[in-house]
Amino acid sequence: MILRLPWLAGLLAALVLVPAVSFAAIPVYGAKVVRTYPHDRGAFTEGLFYLDGWLYESTGQNTRPALRKVDLATGKVAQGRDIPPVFFGEGIVAWKGKLIQLTWQNHIGFVYDLKTFQPLGSFTYPGEGWALTTDGQRIIMSDGSPQLRFLNPATLREVGPRLTVTADGVPVKNVNELEWVKGEIYANIWMTNRIARIDPATGKVVGWIDLSGLMRPRDVGHDPDAVANGIAYDAEHDRLFVTGKLWPRLFEIKLVRRR
Repeated sequence: MILRLPWLAGLLAALVLVPAVSFAAIPVYGAKVVRTYPHDRGAFTEGLFYLDGWLYESTGQNTRPALRKVDLATGKVAQGRDIPPVFFGEGIVAWKGKLIQLTWQNHIGFVYDLKTFQPLGSFTYPGEGWALTTDGQRIIMSDGSPQLRFLNPATLREVGPRLTVTADGVPVKNVNELEWVKGEIYANIWMTNRIARIDPATGKVVGWIDLSGLMRPRDVGHDPDAVANGIAYDAEHDRLFVTGKLWPRLFEIKLVRRR
């Protein structure tokens, strides 16, 4: 005898579908190298962006200069500025003729003239400073936690609620160097070779970029600190650049879907 229970069939179908939706794999992209450029292997890269044909880079570990304007083709420093050794240079961003730089654990950031690197002022913030980028309206800041902060570009004060970065519902730790790319926030995840593609409206990771294989351990002297860190985007020519701490090369890459 067969009992026909439509409600039971519907329930079983729902139970089958829920795991597929809730635990759907986040897309993973590989990095196809388009071009390779030289990079100062002594640079402990903490912040990076591209503007008007130049790379701008901020470095930690008292690397000198800690703030630098770099020729993309040669990797040579065209202009630089030191910061006092007590500060550990972190993320940078450009905003209306100014360059803004974080420091790691000093709770202070610096503002410079973008053209001359002359100091214009400073600002403070609670907690650590890791990275900066901008969506064109606000400055976005990471502090090593799963949360992203938003700053008013005029006052450099935090505004609005923070955004929690999650992957499949789990908060993502060690969110590091940031870059705004085509309406998404790209973020290096410290001590990994992965970049998270973050939806700025929800904080959800909508894709992973796997940089494994770009640099072999022997290329960086097996230094455990020599991890991927540094994302720059040339919006005019749709070019994406990546590098790492103490990496001797910088790469222009294209994303290739893996799964």
